[in-house]
Amino acid sequence: MHPNPAFRRVDAEQSLNLVRARSFGILIAQGAEGPLASHIPFLLSDDGSVVEFHLVRNSAMARAIADGAPVRLIVEGPEGYISPDWYGLEDQVPTWNYVAVHLVGEARLINEDGFRDLLDRLSAHFEACLLPKKPWTSDKMTEGVMERMMRGIVPCVLEVSDFQSTWKLGQNKTENARTGAAERLDGQGNSALAALMRNPPA
Repeated sequence: MHPNPAFRRVDAEQSLNLVRARSFGILIAQGAEGPLASHIPFLLSDDGSVVEFHLVRNSAMARAIADGAPVRLIVEGPEGYISPDWYGLEDQVPTWNYVAVHLVGEARLINEDGFRDLLDRLSAHFEACLLPKKPWTSDKMTEGVMERMMRGIVPCVLEVSDFQSTWKLGQNKTENARTGAAERLDGQGNSALAALMRNPPA
């Protein structure tokens, strides 16, 4: 994470809300043959202490977790390149502004009781983002097909022991420079990052 404290002064709940809103990240662990990374959808508990997800059953990541490898889950928010010309100041350099949260802890494969419920809750979470579309549910599957497909994946939990976040939004620049850059980002179609730069978390 970026060491500048100006980018780290963010309320914990705001960072966890970003994680919940995204519910997709990169799970990293050290495997027997080297570093591993899996791109996973997930659910974060209300108190931010548990992440529920699933993996391909015969994957290297599932084996690493079964062997007790510590893991890190990286979740990204808005990000983008910032041209020094956009600040309206002399002697600036290019940079990249971004939001990222890292959750660290121990993951484990879990008992498969309730696995169908986890998958239903996961799909319901993302289907809710598509309203007013009528949500898809696993009840639409032909009998036996869902169960057959589930044999290829395994449920997991990550018990979060720590998390860090970086909200690098130009807080080390003057307000005029930061909002000037945000205006140019809007012109590039990056309104999500621009909005955060105009109103960085205190």
